[in-house]
Amino acid sequence: MIFDTHAHYYDSAFDPDRDALLSALPEKGVRLAVCPGCDLDSSRASLALAERYDYLYAAAGFHPENLEGAALAALDQVRELCAHPKAVAVGEIGLDYYWVRTPEGRANARDFFDAQLSLAQQLDLPAIVHDRDAHKDCLDIVRAHPDSRGVFHCYSGSLEDARVLVDRGWMLSFTGNITFKNARRAPEVLRWLPLDRLMLETDAPYMAPEPHRGERCDSSLIPLMAATVAQLRGLTTEEVLEITLENGKRFFNIKEG
Repeated sequence: MIFDTHAHYYDSAFDPDRDALLSALPEKGVRLAVCPGCDLDSSRASLALAERYDYLYAAAGFHPENLEGAALAALDQVRELCAHPKAVAVGEIGLDYYWVRTPEGRANARDFFDAQLSLAQQLDLPAIVHDRDAHKDCLDIVRAHPDSRGVFHCYSGSLEDARVLVDRGWMLSFTGNITFKNARRAPEVLRWLPLDRLMLETDAPYMAPEPHRGERCDSSLIPLMAATVAQLRGLTTEEVLEITLENGKRFFNIKEG
C-alpha cells in the first residue's frame, strides 16, 4: 500500500542499479510513486521513467537551486512536459534560502515560483513546493495565488504555518527526518494535522529514515515513516499507509486500474 509521493529516481545515486531497483519495488509493497523534476533535463528523465514503469508518475518544473542560466521563457517547455499523460503536477518548485543567498538569486527564485504556481493553476495541476528557510516568502506567494493547490514537501515549518496551509486546502508531506531523535517541529504538526492532508515521501535518494539514516533511500522505506506517524496518532502502520495511499491518489488525480 506504499505511495511515495516524492522520489528522484533519475538521480545519479541510482545509476548503478536503477532498473533492477525500480523493477523490484512493487514486490516490496510499493504501489505508486511520483518522480518530480528539478529542471528541464530531469523533468524529461522523470517522464521517461514513468513511461517505463506503470506505478511511476512524474512532475515537471524548476527547483530553486536549478535556476542558473534559466529564463522564464523556459516555462513554455515545462507547460509542454506537463501535457504528458503521466505528468501529475508542476514541481519541484519553490524557494531555498539556505543555498540561494544573494538578493538577486532570491528575487529570481521568487519570480520563478510565482510564475510556476500560476502555470499550475492554468493547467489545473497541483504544485509540489520546496521550502527551505523561506517560510514567510513561500506563504506570501501561496497567498497571492488563492486558487492554487499543492503540497509542501518535506514539511519543516511551524504548526502555525501548517494551519495556514491546511486552511487554504493544501497538503503537507513528510520524509524520513520525522524518525530522527532530534525532530522537533514535525511531531507537533503531525499530532495536529487532519489525516486527509497527510502524505509520505522519501525524497530519495536523500532523507533515509532511522535506522538507515545516511544511506541511500528508496520507496520501500516508507513504512518506517508510517510507523512514526502511527505512534503519534494512535493508529497502526497499515492504517497510515492506507490513508496516505488514498490521499496521494486523490491529490494527484491518479486512478488505478
